Amino acid sequence: MKMSYLTGWIKLLSALLFLAGCTAESPTESAITDPHSYSHPQEVRVTHLDLDVVVDFNNEILQGTALLTIEKVQRNARQLYLDVKDMDIHSVLISSDGAEEKVAKFTLGEEDSILGQPLIIDLNSNTRFVSISYSTHPGAEALQFLSEDLTHDKEAKFLLTQSQAINARTWVPIQDSPGIRFTYNATVKVPDGMMAVMSASNVQEVMPGGVYTFEMNQPIPAYLLALAAGRFVFRAVGPRTGIYAEPGVIDDAAWEFEEMEKMMRIAEGLYGTYKWERYDLIVLPPSFPFGGMENPRITFATPTVITGDRSLVALVAHELAHSWSGNLVTNATWNDFWLNEGFTVYFENRIMEELYSPAYARMLAQISYEDLNDEVESFWPNDSLDTRLAIDLTGRNPDDGVTSIAYDKGFFFLKLLEEKVGRAAFDKFINQYFEENAFQTMTTAQFVHYLRENLLNQFPGAEEEIQLSEWIYGTGIPENIPHHPSEKFKAVEDQVAAWIAGISPVKLTTEGWTAHEWQHFIRSLPDSMSVAQMSVLDSVFAFSANRNPEVQCIWYVKSVRNRYAAANPEIKSFLIKVGRRKFLEPIYKELVKTEEGKKFALEVYKEARSHYHPIAVHTMDVILGYQNHEPS
Repeated sequence: MKMSYLTGWIKLLSALLFLAGCTAESPTESAITDPHSYSHPQEVRVTHLDLDVVVDFNNEILQGTALLTIEKVQRNARQLYLDVKDMDIHSVLISSDGAEEKVAKFTLGEEDSILGQPLIIDLNSNTRFVSISYSTHPGAEALQFLSEDLTHDKEAKFLLTQSQAINARTWVPIQDSPGIRFTYNATVKVPDGMMAVMSASNVQEVMPGGVYTFEMNQPIPAYLLALAAGRFVFRAVGPRTGIYAEPGVIDDAAWEFEEMEKMMRIAEGLYGTYKWERYDLIVLPPSFPFGGMENPRITFATPTVITGDRSLVALVAHELAHSWSGNLVTNATWNDFWLNEGFTVYFENRIMEELYSPAYARMLAQISYEDLNDEVESFWPNDSLDTRLAIDLTGRNPDDGVTSIAYDKGFFFLKLLEEKVGRAAFDKFINQYFEENAFQTMTTAQFVHYLRENLLNQFPGAEEEIQLSEWIYGTGIPENIPHHPSEKFKAVEDQVAAWIAGISPVKLTTEGWTAHEWQHFIRSLPDSMSVAQMSVLDSVFAFSANRNPEVQCIWYVKSVRNRYAAANPEIKSFLIKVGRRKFLEPIYKELVKTEEGKKFALEVYKEARSHYHPIAVHTMDVILGYQNHEPS
């Protein structure tokens, strides 16, 4: 893409600042400031959590105690700062030995709509343990309590948590920063007959009395705390892998994800031993706002990936890859989010290449390329600072950084490195990166320093050739992006061209197409089409009734754009049933572009809103101007 004169100067200045900053020592972990946490880890740091909670489904809250083991980084520190939001603190006790406890003075600071409040606890000179009795508020952002009718089997209530990015503070008083790691144990009480799982060691059967105990011996950041409770069962799919799902889902889920163990072997062959013991997956109700969440030992997954043809199992490869990139080596702050996601998309692509074929991986890469271009085009101006890898989310919700920039621009930067130094050298570098930085955090500046010292310095001229500062601190899409069009997608584009030229849809060559090829077919159609054209395509290929959500979403956006009202019943059903933000956002955004569409969107949203997770509700409220439960 061409740069404007002003944009060029901005990028030059960014590059100079970048080069100046990288000549200094990389910042130490204790010196890193997280703009999304009130914690002061340079003074006092939480090293272990003992959690004891009761899940109250009737009042939709958690009640319990968080016992924190702390380390004084500064010996004279006299206060512990924690993050809390939507929480009542009942009492705080402190102790030097875990036995003789004393009542501690605590205060809650001023409340911020995004960050919540600092919980400030006075410490003694020898305090090592802090015990906090608390209860959450109904509607706490991390917690979603679902009634029976919002589950698949409609037999029992369900609880799921989503702690990323800064929602752990709404269900546990903790230092809620990705740069602070701790181990944890937990005891969770749920109604008798239910099962509970956490991002820790899990049992595989219902426990009498509904009491479950958990242990996580590897240190994790707070955003990887996770809990789910409901009526589900377990089925192994390999020696180290298995599926949790409601009884009515377990057969389909076990078949869909049968290759999990094989994916693990491929991943270990690429980038080293899996360090989390087991890798399980739980299929959640459809209101879960994301495709998957990489909680250690147990991925939380949307049921929208169960399609009956394994066409969307790249999501499992993605969440598994996070066991290295993100969970093992973690972005120090949410400004460094691309380090988690860019590496993970790259790793996912390599797993899928080994699992299926290079041609399959190139299809996924082209989807990433198209998503990245669409994302950049959605920003105004297109050279927005939010199109940089090194983003600044200070003063904003870190969920604002969950865009294709972190995922796909990050992926293509790593792909460029691979191509410039060769796959063998790049794989050696990544293996070293994961091994040497295991269970630690990483800032963008630290990574650039590490990249130079351990890879680029071995290849004279490589840094200038790849335009390192342009990729990290520049906006938009660099001109040297390593895009290699998929040959399978080229065949799809030939069929679109044939249809545009007048060939009947029934005569197009589409036999054996995967869901990815169908996505590309719809995506390659003209932006503007007549209702008659939409109707013919729909009658031949049944897009409106398709049950692959990736295909559905693209078709529904196209239908709204071209006022193809025949798809509205299916669009309504989809928006009510599915809570995954990836699908909701583009459809609602397209609907609100016209008065007629916005009216339809609000009618649907009033019915669907209570089904969505609070994270999805926040996003859709903004899109629809839905404030105080009424449209603005």
